[in-house]
Amino acid sequence: MSNVAGIGNGAKRGILIKGGEVVDTFAKVDTLVFDKTGTLTEGNTAVTTMHTYTNSADNQLALAAAIEGVSDHPLGQAIVSYADQQSVGVAPVLDDTGTVKGQGICAQVGKQEVVIGNQKMLTAHNIKLNPTQLKDLNDLQAGGQSTVIMAVDGQVQLIFGIADTIRPGVKDSLAALKAQGIKKLVMLTGDNELTAQAVANELNLDEVHANLLPEGKVEYVKKLKAAGNTVAFIGDGINDSPSIANADIGIAMGSGTDVAIDTSDVVLMQSSFPALVHAHGLAKKTVSNTRENIFIAIATVAFLLIGLIFGYIYMASGMFVHEASILVVIFNAMRLINFQTKFDKQQPTKTIQAATS
Repeated sequence: MSNVAGIGNGAKRGILIKGGEVVDTFAKVDTLVFDKTGTLTEGNTAVTTMHTYTNSADNQLALAAAIEGVSDHPLGQAIVSYADQQSVGVAPVLDDTGTVKGQGICAQVGKQEVVIGNQKMLTAHNIKLNPTQLKDLNDLQAGGQSTVIMAVDGQVQLIFGIADTIRPGVKDSLAALKAQGIKKLVMLTGDNELTAQAVANELNLDEVHANLLPEGKVEYVKKLKAAGNTVAFIGDGINDSPSIANADIGIAMGSGTDVAIDTSDVVLMQSSFPALVHAHGLAKKTVSNTRENIFIAIATVAFLLIGLIFGYIYMASGMFVHEASILVVIFNAMRLINFQTKFDKQQPTKTIQAATS
């Protein structure tokens, strides 16, 4: 009864919890691990700066947009949108493309070899930045922007600075999660270290690890579990699915990919952090309510047994007490239907209504 009422409460608020076992494990979570882009941030990325090191910037931008058009990563889509706004013309025909997880994309365009991605991508192809390009890159990263670099035939042509905004209410939500018993907040990201640290500082995270491939994120999740922590991983993309699957509890944003949602134990359909606070508080309250009901049931049975032994309980009165105890358990569980955390009560009414619609 407690699990049914608790899961029903979550469903009303757009929180899909996949079973009673998930509720029990989620209540024990003491470490939350987050992806950055699309999870802590909105994923509504936009190119704010483009440094060019070529005389044909429009052609190179069209090339970058054509290559990133094969990707669904938010950074790639930001470049595509930027190229559309600049009206750079007809995109070149791509002969071949290959995605390198956590790094970027390789492409063959005629006789040209193009790589576009992060610094790891360039290092893997032995491409080096000159002092001017390195300074431009560091300036963008120090400003908290994500960066994408494109090189053609081993020569850097473009560096993009891409801004993303932190989801509304994240900082307050993380503080509320700490108040509910979460001991450690960790961010794992494939983004550069300067940008990741800027986000971590703003949100008061306990740990941040940057420049990680998907398998690197999985290793950190396993390390945290091996250290005795009960770990929940929150992500939204295909690259997050292995980490979601390896965590004790996997949580997916509803705006994420189908793979992440299918792999997860909990889905936040509104992709909001106040919903995460409610889900965690609801899990703890549901487990507490379950224990109360178990105590009521055992206490009732013990009372009836003792009554039978000493003769002050008869069949009719015993049946009445037993049925009354069932009603007490049901009504106690039903209290979860309208459960709210302290953080929920501080939120505007319209936010709660939006979550339940």
